[in-house]
Amino acid sequence: MEKPAELRLKRGREERLRAGHLWVYEGEVAGLPEGVAPGELVDVFDARGRFLGRGYYNPASQIVARILTRKKETVDAAFFRRRLEVALAHRQRACPDLAAVRLVYGEGDLLPGLVVDRYGEYLVVQFLTMGMEVRRETILSLLVELLRPAGIRERSTGTGRKNEGLSPREETVYGTVPEEVIVEENGLRYLVDLHHGQKTGHFLDQRENRAAAAALARGRRVLDCFCYTGAFGLAAALAGADEVLGVDFDEAALEVARRNAVLNGLADRCEFVAANAFDFLRAAVEEGRQYDLVILDPPAFTKSKFRVEEALRGYKEINLRALRLLFPGGILVTCSCSHHVSYPLFQEVVQAAAADAGRRLRLLARRGHPADHPVLLGVPETEYLKCLILEVLV
Repeated sequence: MEKPAELRLKRGREERLRAGHLWVYEGEVAGLPEGVAPGELVDVFDARGRFLGRGYYNPASQIVARILTRKKETVDAAFFRRRLEVALAHRQRACPDLAAVRLVYGEGDLLPGLVVDRYGEYLVVQFLTMGMEVRRETILSLLVELLRPAGIRERSTGTGRKNEGLSPREETVYGTVPEEVIVEENGLRYLVDLHHGQKTGHFLDQRENRAAAAALARGRRVLDCFCYTGAFGLAAALAGADEVLGVDFDEAALEVARRNAVLNGLADRCEFVAANAFDFLRAAVEEGRQYDLVILDPPAFTKSKFRVEEALRGYKEINLRALRLLFPGGILVTCSCSHHVSYPLFQEVVQAAAADAGRRLRLLARRGHPADHPVLLGVPETEYLKCLILEVLV
């Protein structure tokens, strides 16, 4: 392998990388190297010429380099095999019995831009950066060799890929992959659309939070907002909730939710309605409805640091209205997957909503994502999911 080109940082811009972060922003670089193709390797140095890491390069992105290793080692198929083996070993230790699990979590597994989810005998993969895109065939070959799946579906879409200068791609790249599979989670069976469902088909990151919410659901009337295919609400119903109402704007997802209810013998206690959750909550408050447990699991309200204030207004509105629907003793399960909204900031906005609603809240649990979504210290973007479980006191 030829020696990678050098990418040198401006003076004083190395501390974040030294602390463990993997991203190099365009504004941190003293000068971009010439003649380096997108996706090729570069060596990153500070202004004094000290080596910081080896990673792949993309001048089309604001993140011009992503560090793969702190060593001057060869980055080839053997390198990626080692990284994949470490990721798989972690899942074998942390969650050995899960049929539906995230096997590779990008930066959290030191493989920035790569996501691999397993649903039984099938894999769903995402190549989200140029560096992974140019190594796509190598990664796919290694996944087939290491995991022997029946099929692999690629779902490389989203704004992150667009920001890398890449077009979306969705196709079956190995074997055969049915449009729909059934996976088991916490005693429930879920239909998962591997071809068209959101993300890779199922929100694997909320698995343990669904169980925690369900543990408080017995005998309660439950409202599940932004319910998608009904996973939170169905978990509550299985745990003994008296009735569950799921709300989402996506009628196709709601049809899967209804089928999931039938599949688990819970259709008599579960109803799913198509509506904008903001509008539904507003109308429910005006109508004087009351619930014992409200679940808020919205999509990311911002994917940009420049729109955090707008996102906070959205979080405050839905939490304020949800709190007005709860009886004293009621439970609010509220989530954010916007990594630009920190945990302290999210908790602050929920507290502000409680003050406006005239409610006092007791914190029962502060949760995040499970072990198959490992957090890499120094890379706060790997810790994106926030889940607060709160009890209304007055």
